[in-house]
Amino acid sequence: MGTVVDDAASVEFHAFFERHYAELSRLAHLLTGEPDAADDLAADALLALWHRWDRVRAADHPAAYARGVVANLARTRIRSAVRERRRIALFWSQREEKVENPDVAGTVDVQEALRRLPFRKRACVVLRHAFDLSEKDTALALGVSVGTVKSQTSKGMAELQRLLGPRNAPLRVHAAMARTSDTGGRDR
Repeated sequence: MGTVVDDAASVEFHAFFERHYAELSRLAHLLTGEPDAADDLAADALLALWHRWDRVRAADHPAAYARGVVANLARTRIRSAVRERRRIALFWSQREEKVENPDVAGTVDVQEALRRLPFRKRACVVLRHAFDLSEKDTALALGVSVGTVKSQTSKGMAELQRLLGPRNAPLRVHAAMARTSDTGGRDR
């Protein structure tokens, strides 16, 4: 049950929302270049403003405060996108190997076995054995510790050996993934 002050604040915030939502969404779109994310960023900014509404409505320029919140959220989103692009570039910058006379059945078996691994184990195995990344680079790419990479890779390889048989599982993973890169990364 709200008080008169809470009801007044709610009405005031609702009016602020109605007046400025479209403007804040447009600002987010122009800052990020992402029309789909603009509404989400504006909504997130307004939610943050609601949580600090007493401070915002006491400000000299509440709309300017709101624009600052949108700008900060947009900057965070852009930084996240840049980090993600760097991770992707790291994955694809590794040398590509061409394989003659591919073992299609073996590739399909390895890909199916990899799909059965939980994501983190699969990611560690693929980055370590298919992309030949170091433990440190794999940890950096996945945002985990080197110890996690070591344990997840070891457990993932043990699971692959169980699924594929113990004969040269690391070599089969590496060869299968090299063949996948020859087809543009698509399963065939």
